[in-house]
Amino acid sequence: MNKRYVFLFSLLTASLPSVAQTTIVNRDPQIADLVSQLSADSLRAHVNGLVSFGTRHTLSTTSDPKKGIGAARQWILGKFNQYAKQSGGRMTATIDKWTLPADGRRVDKPADMGNVMATLKGTDPNDTRVFIVQGHMDSRVTNVMNRESDAPGANDDGSGTAAVIELCRVMSKSQFPATIVFVTLTGEEQGLLGAEHLSERAVAEKWNLEAVLNNDIMGSNHSNETNIIDNTRLRVFSEGLPGNLLKDTTNRISQIRQFGNENDGKARTLARYLKEVGERYVDNLEVVMVYRNDRYLRGGDHTPYVQRGFAAVRLTEMNENYNHQHQDLRTDSGTEYGDYAKFMDFDYLRKNTAVNLATLANLAKAPVIPQKVTVDVRNLTNSTALYWQAPSVGKVKGYYVLMRETYWPFWQKKFFTTKLGMTLPYSKDNYYFAVQAVSEDGNESLPVLPVPNLR
Repeated sequence: MNKRYVFLFSLLTASLPSVAQTTIVNRDPQIADLVSQLSADSLRAHVNGLVSFGTRHTLSTTSDPKKGIGAARQWILGKFNQYAKQSGGRMTATIDKWTLPADGRRVDKPADMGNVMATLKGTDPNDTRVFIVQGHMDSRVTNVMNRESDAPGANDDGSGTAAVIELCRVMSKSQFPATIVFVTLTGEEQGLLGAEHLSERAVAEKWNLEAVLNNDIMGSNHSNETNIIDNTRLRVFSEGLPGNLLKDTTNRISQIRQFGNENDGKARTLARYLKEVGERYVDNLEVVMVYRNDRYLRGGDHTPYVQRGFAAVRLTEMNENYNHQHQDLRTDSGTEYGDYAKFMDFDYLRKNTAVNLATLANLAKAPVIPQKVTVDVRNLTNSTALYWQAPSVGKVKGYYVLMRETYWPFWQKKFFTTKLGMTLPYSKDNYYFAVQAVSEDGNESLPVLPVPNLR
């Protein structure tokens, strides 16, 4: 397969040795082609289809064929089944249903719940990895218990749901060694209920779930109050520490403190990966890493996964417009309130969807992560010796050793090798390192930070 290479010369900070290091960034032609197939018009059609159901409130009707959450679920399932026909039998779609009892809070009666899921099975029978991309289909107005009034939910979260549907449309035609699951969740506005259910299921069924990309409110380019208009930046929220750390019975906390890995939990590592890969394939878009799990006073469907120890991040537009979120439909003092599609930027939504596609495809095509990655700390040296074992699954062309200064937000340098170890002329005391496995097509696995070898 032919490849396009872009050669980027690292700009080293003053504290780095003044040795020019060339970084080779491989743009996989298959991924670039898939990105080009994403359509702003198609995304608009998906959003309009979702809005047509009036309300998608979690507690709205499930029996009306034209209105409510039940009709919306069937419509999404129809889309997934339509796209499954072009997958060569590798994709199946279903509604994962359950009954939720009343909780006395945001669920005032037993609720008929259902997450709509399409599973694109990986082609390698030995590769058990699962990658999830999701958005929530439910919508609301000002009163979270109002299940009758129209709640278009075009951007919150018609945008994330449309992105998932569009990703399914484009990616279902391709083959990936690992499995990708496209999910539209229910119950987000009532308390992250669909994500709680699915993340619990992932634990109970022992899924090898490596990454979750949660898309919520990602299609508007302008804010209220500050009136900023910008379709060139996308936020990715990530937690630095493992979400289940306090439940851990090992000495992980002391190890994190001792070695200074507070900024390298699974979610933060995934966020760095998403930034690098997303910006590699999507023009005129900066992925802005936000160092917190979510925004103040709000929550998202990535959180239940983080709390169960999975790598999960939230993708959200840069500048939110609160006039068009959780609002009754009205005009007040000349300002129109309501989450309508006319307030969205569908080319911006296309770019944000493309970040998801590039990340998912690169992950699903990459080998499994390197095994038993260690750094030699037995001696006082001004160099760094790293060792690892080959991935258990996947054809490997080689490995990248990544390096960054301890205060730097993302990886600064890459070194390629075909061996199972590398010694670098940089002090292990001054930098963080990680190792990625690289496929024959140049797709990188998630980075693995080394464990100190004290013996």
